Amino acid sequence: MAALVELYFRALKAVIAFLLAAMVAMVFGNVVLRYGFNSGITVSEELARWSFVWMVFIGAVVALREHRHLGMDFIVKALPRRGRKACLVVSHLLMIFVTWLLLRGSWKQTLLNLDVPAPVTGLSSGWFYGIGVFFGVSAGIILIYELYRILTGRVSDDELIVVVENEEFAAGVPAIGDDPAAARPKIVKAKP
Repeated sequence: MAALVELYFRALKAVIAFLLAAMVAMVFGNVVLRYGFNSGITVSEELARWSFVWMVFIGAVVALREHRHLGMDFIVKALPRRGRKACLVVSHLLMIFVTWLLLRGSWKQTLLNLDVPAPVTGLSSGWFYGIGVFFGVSAGIILIYELYRILTGRVSDDELIVVVENEEFAAGVPAIGDDPAAARPKIVKAKP
């Protein structure tokens, strides 16, 4: 099962990379056509916008699984294990509720817009709103599984903090502020 989950998230990362490349190609191609040849491809604007929205929502699912979302954890870090666990349970319940709201609203919007053609491409506008359904289902499964792990005591102390405080740490780059000793300049006294 773990191998299938890993394969699923690798596939999501590949889709993100494809959408980013397609978006860059469409926008750059349109810029070259507009400034160089006084023309453009109108379909590329709409598809680039849709690619961006899908890329962001898929990226949010991947970031949720990898605990890469930014947040402030200085209060939670000061709490004992029980307090951290309680905060994590409450936050997961709130996130599940918001995810449910997003899923329900996206489902309704998708159904309403299935027969509505997009202005330029003519594709069903349901595809645009369908990403909310994808996000809601994927994020809901992740959050419910993590809540199950928390309630059954299968999380370590390190896993009780599920946010990162700065973008460098989220990207895997250690920041100066992460280690207080590294942030202090070394003072070397000159010999008289």
